[in-house]
Amino acid sequence: MILIVDDIRANIIALKKTLELHDIEVDTAESGEEALKKILKTNYCLIIMDVQMPGLDGFEVVKILSGNKRTKDIPVIFLSAISIEKKYIFKGYETGAVDYITKPVDTDLLILKVKTFLKIYDQQNQLKVMKDLLSKEIKIRKEAQDNLEVKISERTKELVSKNEELEMKNHELQQFAWVVSHDLNEPIRKIQIFIKIIKELYLTTDAKGIDYVDRTIKAAERMQTLITDLLAYSRLSSKVKPEKTDLNVVLQEVLSDFDYLIERKCAVIKTSQLPTIDSIPSQLRQVFQNLIGNALKFSGNVEIPIIEITSELIKTKDFDSEIAPDGKFCRITVTDNGIGFDEIYLDRIFIIFQSLNDRQTYEGTGIGLAIAKKIVDKHNGLITAKSQLGKGASFIIILPLQYEN
Repeated sequence: MILIVDDIRANIIALKKTLELHDIEVDTAESGEEALKKILKTNYCLIIMDVQMPGLDGFEVVKILSGNKRTKDIPVIFLSAISIEKKYIFKGYETGAVDYITKPVDTDLLILKVKTFLKIYDQQNQLKVMKDLLSKEIKIRKEAQDNLEVKISERTKELVSKNEELEMKNHELQQFAWVVSHDLNEPIRKIQIFIKIIKELYLTTDAKGIDYVDRTIKAAERMQTLITDLLAYSRLSSKVKPEKTDLNVVLQEVLSDFDYLIERKCAVIKTSQLPTIDSIPSQLRQVFQNLIGNALKFSGNVEIPIIEITSELIKTKDFDSEIAPDGKFCRITVTDNGIGFDEIYLDRIFIIFQSLNDRQTYEGTGIGLAIAKKIVDKHNGLITAKSQLGKGASFIIILPLQYEN
């Protein structure tokens, strides 16, 4: 809405009719004082004001409007037939008017200017609405971000607390496992000793009694092996700092431990050059012990067991990754020509206490491959196997050359 301020009613009527012909909504005031009262109650998008009026003249009204925060941005056009000298025009602009038009008025030009200011007013209102919406959006997002940060902080503290609690319980569990294994091993050792004494002193001529005693000793040995393996499995949760490890040295140590069994089975061991990686040597030693030990154990009735350990650098952490001389991962394969297994049981062989073979024929606790998998996982690696019944097995390990938490 536009406000026309003029002390001559005829001027107001003429200008009002001209503006209303162009569908422009108009309000009027016949003095500066009346104009101020209306401006304080109503939002106007433009004021067309006469300069010379009794009481408050146009300059004084605009000066008052300019000093008010709510009204200072309302555009004012001065319209005058008397005060047409340059000094009045300059004064009009100095007080804050946006234009100064002298009479006689070019109606078309006036309408053009009025419409322009109305358009500017609408655009300013739209910008203000957008600004308000944007401010609200920023406020909402900031509040959401602050809430999220608080929740993340609370969740982090909770996780840290839970982690500390878990580490403490893990430590307690390891201590418990050590105590239990010691307390269980002690009576088993005594059973083995006393059974051997009974055998040597009282059963030298009793074949049936000797057979029973031998079975008891073997059962005790199996129990002792099971306790040792369980203790080794529980210790894998403890944190140990990795170090540069030459896998060739680790492999040779393992092969040296199996010297007697390799010689007795007439086994052939083939090895290629292995890389140096960041690892926990004692744990990778367990991996090679379990894989090579299984290859010797499950050699079956083959005349010459053949075990081949090979290595190659690869591009990505993937079993089928292409070979790359500058790869960041190594693929180690332990292959044998033993009894093998059906691959439908592949998901079982790495689970603790799972065994695919008769434990009377092939002694074992069913923990070895579970230990191997847990160690490989702890080194950020992968392990799998390929096999066919009666055609041997291949165990494939992917390990990073550099350890990452």
